[in-house]
Amino acid sequence: MKTQTRCVVIGGGIAGCSTLYHLTQEGWTDVVLVERDELTSGTTWHSAAQVTNFGMNQTMVGLKSHSIALYKKLRDDPEYPVGYHHGDGGIRLANTEEQMQAYRHFASMARGMGVQFEVIDAEECARRHPLLSTDNLLGGLWDGEDGDIDPAQLCQALAFHARKAGAEVYRNTAVTGLTQHTDDGWTVHTENGDIDCEVVVNACGYRVNEVGAMMGVHHPVASMEHQYFVTEDIPAIAEAGHRMPLLRCPISDYYSRQEKGGLLVGFYEQACRTWGLDGISPDFSNDLCPDDLDRVMDVLEGAFARMPALTEVGIKRVVNGPITYTIDGAPLVGAIPGKRNAFCIIGLRAGLGEGGGHGWLLAQQIVHGEACYDTWMLDPRRFTGHANVELTALKAIEDYQNEFRFHFPHEHRPAGRPAKTTPLTPILAAEGAEFTVVNGWERVDYIKPDPDFHPSLSFNFDEAFDVIAAEVRNVQENVGLCEVNGFNRFEITGADRHAFLDRMFCGNVTRRDGRVGLGYLLNHHGMVKGEATVANLPASDRGPARVWYGSAAASEFHDMDWLQQHLRADEDVQIRSLTNDQTILVLAGPKSRDVLTACSRGNWSKDAFPWLSVKECFIGFAPATVMGVSFSGELAYEIHVPNNQLYAAYLALRKAGAEHGLKLFGARAVESMRMEKGFLHWKADLITEYDPFETGLNRFVKLDKGDFIGKEALLKRQAEGPRKKLVSLELDATSAPAHGGASLMRDDTVIGTVTSGDWGHRVGKNIAYAFVDPDMADEGTAMKLDMCGQLADATVIGPCPYDPDYTRIRG
Repeated sequence: MKTQTRCVVIGGGIAGCSTLYHLTQEGWTDVVLVERDELTSGTTWHSAAQVTNFGMNQTMVGLKSHSIALYKKLRDDPEYPVGYHHGDGGIRLANTEEQMQAYRHFASMARGMGVQFEVIDAEECARRHPLLSTDNLLGGLWDGEDGDIDPAQLCQALAFHARKAGAEVYRNTAVTGLTQHTDDGWTVHTENGDIDCEVVVNACGYRVNEVGAMMGVHHPVASMEHQYFVTEDIPAIAEAGHRMPLLRCPISDYYSRQEKGGLLVGFYEQACRTWGLDGISPDFSNDLCPDDLDRVMDVLEGAFARMPALTEVGIKRVVNGPITYTIDGAPLVGAIPGKRNAFCIIGLRAGLGEGGGHGWLLAQQIVHGEACYDTWMLDPRRFTGHANVELTALKAIEDYQNEFRFHFPHEHRPAGRPAKTTPLTPILAAEGAEFTVVNGWERVDYIKPDPDFHPSLSFNFDEAFDVIAAEVRNVQENVGLCEVNGFNRFEITGADRHAFLDRMFCGNVTRRDGRVGLGYLLNHHGMVKGEATVANLPASDRGPARVWYGSAAASEFHDMDWLQQHLRADEDVQIRSLTNDQTILVLAGPKSRDVLTACSRGNWSKDAFPWLSVKECFIGFAPATVMGVSFSGELAYEIHVPNNQLYAAYLALRKAGAEHGLKLFGARAVESMRMEKGFLHWKADLITEYDPFETGLNRFVKLDKGDFIGKEALLKRQAEGPRKKLVSLELDATSAPAHGGASLMRDDTVIGTVTSGDWGHRVGKNIAYAFVDPDMADEGTAMKLDMCGQLADATVIGPCPYDPDYTRIRG
């Protein structure tokens, strides 16, 4: 066995084998996989192994398309062929118009990735799947690429080709420990000896946290027992003359696919069960849980009603084995938070179908530092300190119970709430707040007009439309107050803090005390990595001279890792997180200065405290740090308050605002207002697939400054010209907003993709942002938007339809 290699992948299921194979494809051939038993001895061996092209966003569709292309290539390889039933087709059923509307959106989204889905009616569903009853059925989504694959053959083939390229695979080699060294390299301790390596990958399936514990981390992954059975032969299948399409049924929580002359039928029962939370026997390998068909009887009855042929056939075998889930159901593929040269590819509940693509994206991240797609929706750093075992289990159960039920816009499911709160959460709830969730934080979405107000779930504008409009109107005419909790806040101190930040940002970084600036961080490929405000605070009794670095609430672990990784040993820079210690109260509207003046000593005039200023003060008697910044487009102040003084500051602001018409507003009003101002949202409009010039951030780039991360790559990209450009669009539609991923068309050709959309209540326009072909980016250019199957006129407009001269922000 080798004693030194470039990368060690731990785990021999689909995740590990795919990662090993793709590392060799990306040019790393001195790589090793270690497996405690035999390949596929965990979850992989008993997988139902369905391979669909369906995904909830374009990244998922892209990685699944890669899986399908790879599996077809392996199927046709004469040297080591794989059993793969490709192109049987698959149907996702629906019995409500809202589900059908969502399927039309997913079809629009997939079209932008070169994938064609069909939305079909109930009769067409039955024609394509002759075992299907159309009772209580409206239709479904057809995926012509759907199929299933032999799991063991797939993993062995990936390992075979990785070995051919130079990789090595060590079976029956249990990992006993992990040691990281001062140069960030690792030693992987195994029963058969130690291996020194640069990079380690946790691909350990349901044993993920056994290996996680060896490096001092816990991963938010929990296992669920999952049952399916295989029937005896069904005569109607033989009579059909073609293989049965796959079926996924959100109505009755089951799926089916053809297995030889019968069906494999799997269940997502409501009385589901977690597995292994208190430890897993070391002897559990190539093993199953005891059968328990009693707990799936309610689901089975639904399956019988949908496919009556099941009532006339026997069961050949029952499989009950563990599958892994994360808090939000999506896998964790990428860098492990807080660790150097450590990655994971875990929580793959649909591992066989997606594993080819997941390994591909992870290998790109390891070798190149970034993947071809923005992978935030897979990033392990999207969860932070709240992601413990108990919360993960609650969300895993909820996801399992809703396996085929996608999330609607503004749908926030109840399990595991509230995970993160502030002293104001119960106060705002008593005020009628409806809450959304941001990185576990309970944040006000809007204020309900009455306790029984519950908007319907759909892709249209919902019943909260007028509520949001009223909140926006009060901010525009008077003054509003909004709690923004969980906003990422780092305190950066040390003599070299400004030089360090200047190297991190692609534009100039303000160094003046009392001033605030906005800037962008790039990755080494010159693409947009992050967005942050930088506020310079002079020394005071609250601390030394320091910089406050502020960014999106979800970016806490992401940004800390990025900044820490680029600190030089000879730099005097310290970074401390205040994210969980401070909360922002946003005061916005033309009367906000009056409110601030009424509750805080000092001169808050336009001349004394202009836009983009920062200073320490008191709100009432609560210590606060106030910044003159605005995400709403109105005169506004961010008031940063320690959590133990938050309620006091809130009461002072409410009292001062009473005579000025102060009312609460929430995140949905903020979303509407930022769309009208051309303000971009991290990981919606700001993604690693595009550079700052393509994203319209030219004014934030200073190529004539000193070196900064990504500069060399950005200069090269600038010379090559843009592939896409971010534009603002006005839509000729009043019933629904544009949703992320929707395709923009010109003469039946996809020319762009929506990143975000909402109604602009102050300008009376349906606004969307989208990346489009460069020749379609000029103002006035017309195109069509596929809005849930309906083509709407879309026209490119200026990037700031509301107050383009910024007179209202400047007060």
